[in-house]
Amino acid sequence: MESVLLKYENQMNVLSDYLDIEELPDIDEPVSILGRQYDTKTEKCQLLSDITSRLWFTYRKKFSPIGGTGPSSDSGWGCMLRCGQMMLAQALICQHLGRDWRWEKHKQQTKEYYQILHCFQDRKDCCYSIHQMAQMGVGEGKSIGEWFGPNTVAQVLKKLALFDEWNSLAVYVSMDNTVVIEDIKKMCRYQPHHDAAGQGGSTYRNAWSRCTDTSGQSSGWRPLLLIVPLRLGINHINPVYVDAFKECFKMPQSLGALGGKPNNAYYFIGFSGDELIYLDPHTTQLFADTEEAGGAVQDHTYHCQKGPNRMKILNLDPSVALGFFCKEETDFDLWCGVVEKEILKKQSLRMFELVPKHPPHWPPFIPPEKPEVTTTGAELIESTDKLFDMEEEFEILSV
Repeated sequence: MESVLLKYENQMNVLSDYLDIEELPDIDEPVSILGRQYDTKTEKCQLLSDITSRLWFTYRKKFSPIGGTGPSSDSGWGCMLRCGQMMLAQALICQHLGRDWRWEKHKQQTKEYYQILHCFQDRKDCCYSIHQMAQMGVGEGKSIGEWFGPNTVAQVLKKLALFDEWNSLAVYVSMDNTVVIEDIKKMCRYQPHHDAAGQGGSTYRNAWSRCTDTSGQSSGWRPLLLIVPLRLGINHINPVYVDAFKECFKMPQSLGALGGKPNNAYYFIGFSGDELIYLDPHTTQLFADTEEAGGAVQDHTYHCQKGPNRMKILNLDPSVALGFFCKEETDFDLWCGVVEKEILKKQSLRMFELVPKHPPHWPPFIPPEKPEVTTTGAELIESTDKLFDMEEEFEILSV
């Protein structure tokens, strides 16, 4: 009986945070959130708990200046970077905690949860901080403080993941609206070389010690973060793509989508009818200094506890980037099967192509490796630029 009462109390606590917010309408069609479906008439509490459990990254202020002399807040320009952080964070949650993991206010979480959160802290020595993303964007032609598009963020995440030995993600960003199965399997089966402790690159490794692999595990497949940048129209999204776009949120591998409106980015996590559901980074919070707090992360500021934001799908800017996570090779094979059945065969105008072999007119595909560097920050950019010159010729999106 106590367990039943406790579960009911937790559900009421979740709902109480939303009482002053316009509720999602009760519709016959299930609401889809990152591969999960909910009946709004009977499962609204579970739906809201799922949304709240996603890591929510917003503008922050009063962090250490980027690059030492740059901005100490990303308000007004960092929204797409924050959305990229949210998509990547969802991949790490699926990898370490599982898709069914739920966050509860004031509840102590596992060490993996706090390690994931640390990767995104607004500090220059954290793997996917606003500092690292902004400075890596310089190599993509973006000045620090300049607004990013979804494709640029995808390229930045791909580069930064090379230095993240803890998660050892294989990040694949499709080119020319084409996903190549052969290249993905080659990348995910490829084990990057990491120096032994104490050898080359120790300065850089020490700075990112929280993101160093300590598990010692090695498998035949590295977890895949697949990002598919698209342009679904010219000035507005073409309605012919709507059904396929919605179908992507139903896939178990879904990480949602990056997009929004010009210079106004959102992280889309699902849909209800003809409306998209998204997390909005346009809230400025104070920098949470976990080092001075003795490592006690103020994690309630990283979970949106307000009602879900919604917008009409047809109001979406046509430049988007879809995200998918495949922890095992079987997950990727299943994803390919669903894409073939639901995206390619049913659509008169395809959002993207899925091909088995590397196109012969493309340059050879070589899985990227972490370069040998002994520094961090802006100096890192010079060391990594040449790794990606060949691939960047195929970038076709600019927002």
